[in-house]
Amino acid sequence: MEIRFLILALGVQCATAFTRQAPSSRRPRQIALQQGANGDDSSSTTTATPSSQSTRITGETLADRTRPDFEILQRTVTDKKRPLIYLDSGATSQKPKQVIEALDNYYRTCNSNVHRGAHTLSREATAGYEASRDKVTVFIGASSREEVIFTSGATEAINLIVQTYGRSQLGPDDEVVLTVAEHHANFVPWQILAEEKGFKIRFVKLDPEIGGLDLEQMESLLNENTKIVGFQHVSNVMAFVNPVQDMVAM
Repeated sequence: MEIRFLILALGVQCATAFTRQAPSSRRPRQIALQQGANGDDSSSTTTATPSSQSTRITGETLADRTRPDFEILQRTVTDKKRPLIYLDSGATSQKPKQVIEALDNYYRTCNSNVHRGAHTLSREATAGYEASRDKVTVFIGASSREEVIFTSGATEAINLIVQTYGRSQLGPDDEVVLTVAEHHANFVPWQILAEEKGFKIRFVKLDPEIGGLDLEQMESLLNENTKIVGFQHVSNVMAFVNPVQDMVAM
């Protein structure tokens, strides 16, 4: 069975890692790791799943639908005439009004520990927390709500995969395939574990002609020893959107 880990860094770039076993395994069980609202990679809206199509963000439709939800993007900068264009979501993502209102309502009406109290406020907070898990389950098409795990951010989610699945499953004969465009969060943990376990890390290069990853070279790296393939969906550094569906199908 092929297992995929989908890390949804809300409002940020998406990193995907999946184990590769039998080439015929094309309907894997999905395990989604979703970051929380207060982590190092602050969250706001949900990114696409690996099965989603499109290698480019169409921009106009997406912007028209979502920009009004971000009050901060209505302000002007520089000469007070230019609309704010924010490109630092990898560090801190902006929050849409729906998230701000939900957090405001939480702090005003049911601020309490989740899963750790029997009183009314704690039960209400827990119910709201678990309801969000159900919504994410439906949104990403997970098989069950137990496949959705909340973490503080994409960095913690990747480290969780490395230190659990990676540590228990990888050995000297195995290979992990990453890309040269990855953030350190999706490189350093694998590098540290490779020094301990002895597996090899191989890298997908960039194709300067298309301004993205060299998919032919990527496919050539995949073999019977490949156990993990890790890559981001959208790069806010290299300014390209990876064709995730094609990459996962390899």
